[in-house]
Amino acid sequence: MESCGEEEDNSKVPAPCPLTEAVLKEGLSLLSRTGNGLAHAFVRFEAIEKDLTDISLLKSFIHLRYVDLSGNKLRDLSPLSSLTELLWLKMDGNLLTSACMEELSYLQVISFDRNRIKDMEGITHPRLATLSLKENKIQTMLGLSQDKLFSLQVLELRGNKLKSTAGLSLPKLKKLYLAQTNISSLEGLERLEQLETLHLRDNKLEILDGFFSSMKCLQYLNLRNNGISRLQEVEKLQVLPMLQALVLLDNPCVDEPDYRLEVLALLPHLQRLDKEAVEKDEQAEAMRIRQTRQEEKEKEMEASLEDDVVPQEMEESQEDDVTE
Repeated sequence: MESCGEEEDNSKVPAPCPLTEAVLKEGLSLLSRTGNGLAHAFVRFEAIEKDLTDISLLKSFIHLRYVDLSGNKLRDLSPLSSLTELLWLKMDGNLLTSACMEELSYLQVISFDRNRIKDMEGITHPRLATLSLKENKIQTMLGLSQDKLFSLQVLELRGNKLKSTAGLSLPKLKKLYLAQTNISSLEGLERLEQLETLHLRDNKLEILDGFFSSMKCLQYLNLRNNGISRLQEVEKLQVLPMLQALVLLDNPCVDEPDYRLEVLALLPHLQRLDKEAVEKDEQAEAMRIRQTRQEEKEKEMEASLEDDVVPQEMEESQEDDVTE
């Protein structure tokens, strides 16, 4: 296996190591018909951990559909702009500072994990369905264009430095992974009407404002290891009509008395809580608690109404005495 590897310190400019014919030949595979069906060409290329700094040689391989260049020292995506049939691109563990590249009409999957990407500007592939940007340096959700990314269904951003979800507007999104991103507030989620899965593990959430009834497809919510201390915050999740699975492990609220029953009383539609299926006896006990509290609330309201009526009768009686 050919490799140029000399520079280990990514903070320095790596020693030049362009893609060679030998590495190219070694990495090409999967012979397939070309678009017009009249010829054959290799459509897969893989060059992992070769210390590559330059992939200009790929420009002429316009029929490539699957490319994996993980574990190199690449900073420039421009040589890929000629790969107009590209469907799948993986460049984890390089030196990219931007995900911006020419629009590729058929590109469906991108993985740029463990780079140095600072924002999400310039990602405009109309058929892109899955985008993974784990463990980069992204600080804002702004930049993704719903006008261009109308096919995006899976967005993986764990391990970035976001602090907030503000700016996210991707109405077709189904899965959103935001673990370990320093998020302390939830904003802009009301537009995610088709979202089914939301991972917010290992963040800094203390309150659960930011969920909306418009999130009518959300079924799985992971809030493990945040700062949620009060079960009153869990009550705010009642606006999610389809929520079936909730994870609250490693939050202070799990130490509350009868925590599990209390959560199930608040969220009767849950089927799994903290990775464990909800048992029928738990559902029955939670329903009993819920009904008892509802009855108590109704009695309090009736008592309050009666208290309002008594002073009014006293006032009318006093007015009659004055008139006489």
